[in-house]
Amino acid sequence: MNVLFVTLDQFRGDSWGGGGHELVTTPTLDALAREGIALERHYSQAAPCSPGRAALYTGTYQMNNRVVANGTPLARGFDSIASVARRAGFDPTLFGYTDQGVDPVEALGSDDPRLDSYDGILPGMSVGLYLPESQAGWIHWLRAHGYDVPSGWFAAARGEPERPAELSLSAFLTDRFLAWLERQESGWFAHLSYLRPHPPYAAAGHYSSMYDPADVPMPIAPADADRHWLHEAALGVEAARAPGDEASMRALRAQYYGAISEVDHQLGRVVEAIARRGEWTSTLVVITSDHGDQLGDHGLIEKLGFFPQSYHVVGIWRDPRRSDGGRRVDAFTENVDLLPTLAESLGVEVPPQCDGRSLVALFDGEESEPRAVAHYEWDYRWHAVAHSTAGPPPRGALRQHSLAVSLSDDLAYVQFADGTSCSFDLAADPTWRTPCTDPDRLLRGAQEQLGWRQRHLGGLRAEMLLSPERAGWWPSVGASR
Repeated sequence: MNVLFVTLDQFRGDSWGGGGHELVTTPTLDALAREGIALERHYSQAAPCSPGRAALYTGTYQMNNRVVANGTPLARGFDSIASVARRAGFDPTLFGYTDQGVDPVEALGSDDPRLDSYDGILPGMSVGLYLPESQAGWIHWLRAHGYDVPSGWFAAARGEPERPAELSLSAFLTDRFLAWLERQESGWFAHLSYLRPHPPYAAAGHYSSMYDPADVPMPIAPADADRHWLHEAALGVEAARAPGDEASMRALRAQYYGAISEVDHQLGRVVEAIARRGEWTSTLVVITSDHGDQLGDHGLIEKLGFFPQSYHVVGIWRDPRRSDGGRRVDAFTENVDLLPTLAESLGVEVPPQCDGRSLVALFDGEESEPRAVAHYEWDYRWHAVAHSTAGPPPRGALRQHSLAVSLSDDLAYVQFADGTSCSFDLAADPTWRTPCTDPDRLLRGAQEQLGWRQRHLGGLRAEMLLSPERAGWWPSVGASR
């Protein structure tokens, strides 16, 4: 058995052909969904990249892993996809990045260069290709091909439309993976961590003109009234505010869709190479993202706030040992579910830390109570500091700058750490522009979220019992959850 674990950075769950998009073409992802299981209501648990990936890699909610920003270190001691893969007998190998900063207790003194960045590699990962935020390897490669590329990944990536797609960042990663693959025997585990379709909104080569902006659907406009103060504040931040004119908005979306089709093409190269080796029928494939993108919805771009576009992500599970290819799961699933599902699928114990549940029982039709509510969190303490004109906040004040969302079929309930809340009546208006005013429904939303927090907060050792008769985990821990 081989494992191909793929993350497509900032990939919205509705922006691919198999996800129902009317314009975007993604033949590789569509084929994977036909061979596997498409998770139609799949959610990441946090944004931006480091928090989203910490939840994905460890199977824990942000309230437990406490990675709240790009730059918050992941505490040592967490199990992860890397350690689970090693217990299953693999050497998990990274192509790209994981954005998990080193725990300072493991640093080699205060001048350890790893303390300068959130760019760290997830412990336990071997490295096939490391692409730090600078994307230095790719930039040097472009220069070797005669391109006068500036330093800095954003500037280099912004120039992708002017270069052939064969020289894209995604192509560079794919080429390195394929060269590595040729040297492997069966039984490999690779984590392909693609940056695209992450901004800048500039697709590679001919993919930049693949979609006519005139054909691109316009985003959901902001509500005319009753906008929450946080939404209003985000609209005032230039980096988060969507273009104000229709032509620019359509052009931005067209570039995002082009980047999706380009990275889908690169995945197609990966699939073809694995098939040529005769290993496609023995390769488990997982596709997801660390978070989504507002893409103009509610007047915003990038990933932030409480709207679902920043958290609803692509989710595909393709296990060649299963016979239910083409199945679509419309129950809520979460990125924290993928680690326990992977562990069970590889025949190793589910880490007791996991807040997620293995989806194997759901896939087998044996899940008695599928998840009725999805949850995600956003901690904006560092945004508050960056845009504050006041002095340093008092100790503990930053902790009030966070929110948690409970999303059900008919209600979105948003709880803020300062004790306030807001909500949206999804039965009346699925676009999240109509507040819910029914006190009974609001009470149920608040009670549900409180119960969720009580069930999951700080549970790493909660299900262990030390005693003379038996010391260890309760029998239920580590089984299918």
